[in-house]
Amino acid sequence: MLTFIGLGLYDERSITVEGRDALQAADRVYAEFYTSKLIGTTVDDLEAAHDIEIEVRDRAGVEQEPDDMLAAAETEDIAFLTAGDTMISTTHVDLRLRAHDRGIETRVIHGVTAQTATSSLTGLQNYRFGKATTLPFPYAHGADGLPASVTETIDDNQDDGLHTVVYLDIKAEREEYMTADVGAELIAEEYPDLAGVVVARAGSPDPLVEAGTMAELADREFGDPLHLLVVPGECHLLEADALVELADADRESLRIA
Repeated sequence: MLTFIGLGLYDERSITVEGRDALQAADRVYAEFYTSKLIGTTVDDLEAAHDIEIEVRDRAGVEQEPDDMLAAAETEDIAFLTAGDTMISTTHVDLRLRAHDRGIETRVIHGVTAQTATSSLTGLQNYRFGKATTLPFPYAHGADGLPASVTETIDDNQDDGLHTVVYLDIKAEREEYMTADVGAELIAEEYPDLAGVVVARAGSPDPLVEAGTMAELADREFGDPLHLLVVPGECHLLEADALVELADADRESLRIA
């Protein structure tokens, strides 16, 4: 059996009870933290809290060289851990399909995701979100200005009245995390007056939700990572009320349906 377990958003306590039980019952435990990371804990703390040993794999060890994990799962119960909800990344879907090709049974134990937490913290309705996008560090994509993947996603969602989640680049191996002020500054080069909402440290004891134009957000600080940005589309009256109350949004900056 290969069991994919989402650890949730913040620390060693963010895992579900079902996930904790499966983790402690596993014969071996692997994890990856290059797609995202639990900012509120360490691998040592995870091991101590759950009385387990974890082998952390890098990208190559998951995507290119997973044969030892899969071979182990043919005869043992293996747990594979990720931050958030384990199947959000296509990396993990690929690993699951490889397991199926070898006749290995799999299951998924979900964790809280940044997307669902963002909807909950902002008051924006989950079904009114369109396609999400990731804003890379400028050096990572090498182009001038915003990548087309970002501008086209924002523009298409705005045309359809939908909200956009903009994930901010993570280079976990370098412990480099784009902050919301940097992301807003990059977006403000093309959309200075576009309304945005910062969500910082979702899942932690001190999450932050703060609204403003991209130009305004670029001049603020939002504390420790992880951060993301939301671009609201057309807001239902209740959504607008929530952004004003929960994120200190200027109602005049919002598009109200």
